Amino acid sequence: MHNGFDLSVVQFLADVTIDEAAKEEWDLVALPGGMPGAEHLRDSEPLIRLLEKQRSQGKLYGAVCASPAVVLASKGLLGETNPKGATCYPAPAFRAMMDHPVNDDVVVQGNLVTSQGPGTSLKFALQLGEIMYGKKKADEIAKAMLVQR
Repeated sequence: MHNGFDLSVVQFLADVTIDEAAKEEWDLVALPGGMPGAEHLRDSEPLIRLLEKQRSQGKLYGAVCASPAVVLASKGLLGETNPKGATCYPAPAFRAMMDHPVNDDVVVQGNLVTSQGPGTSLKFALQLGEIMYGKKKADEIAKAMLVQR
């Protein structure tokens, strides 16, 4: 409960289905983390097709928390050939799913960005913003949010 509001029952209503979204072109596709949500993302064929398209077209995609391991690693979308590796929530079960897990808060591998979890989400978002809009804009947003980069 937060101020008398049960946050566990917050629901979000999508304005398009994943099938509709997968037909569109996107500058960025970012996956949230958490379980069992990451498993649901992993099992969504339209989403996996969309991520494969992002990767093959060199467009930006990213994942945070459990999703780098549960979704991206399980579908061969991590780009593990990069010696820099990728990151995810630092639970042994998730790290075991990845070929080269690293402990960095945020890892950039070409057009893929991964991050560890809730505590690194602002860094993740600012890194995505920097890639899309430049360092100056990301720094401006970080300053306004009182986030040190």
